[in-house]
Amino acid sequence: MASLGPAVSSLRSSLSLLDSSISILDEGVSDFPRLCKVLQTQQHFELLPEPTLREAQQSLVDEIVPAINQLLSTVDKYVSQLGRKEESLRARSELLEGRLNNNRRSSSFGGVRQPTRSSRPSHTPGLTDTKILEMKRMQQKKERLQYAIERLELQCKQRERELRKSMAIVQD
Repeated sequence: MASLGPAVSSLRSSLSLLDSSISILDEGVSDFPRLCKVLQTQQHFELLPEPTLREAQQSLVDEIVPAINQLLSTVDKYVSQLGRKEESLRARSELLEGRLNNNRRSSSFGGVRQPTRSSRPSHTPGLTDTKILEMKRMQQKKERLQYAIERLELQCKQRERELRKSMAIVQD
């Protein structure tokens, strides 16, 4: 038996070495199903032929271009409306500035001044407080009517300009 002892011990060491190799391989292969799933390829994009892609692009262009043209015409109309509004506001500003200058000139160059209590002589016959108030109301009414006339004239000029513009557009 003495001759089999070293063979048995060598066999046992081989078995232990084989056992440790199996455990190492088992640890390495235990994650194999997950690795298979991770490494599995998936097709995320579908490949299309170039003519099909160009047809799709052309259909998009055919859809989008009319919508863009409509939006541009809407913007043009809105810009022209804003331009007309700006013109009318400038004209109104000029009108009000002219009225303001007129009022300043008339008051500084001897325009009609309303008598006040301090400037009115106490012995003026026939000018009572009610008559003074009535004169003030009449003066204010006169100014309102003048302003209304100027405003209507301005509106008339504005409409004439718009009519000329619309006629110019029709002739083009």
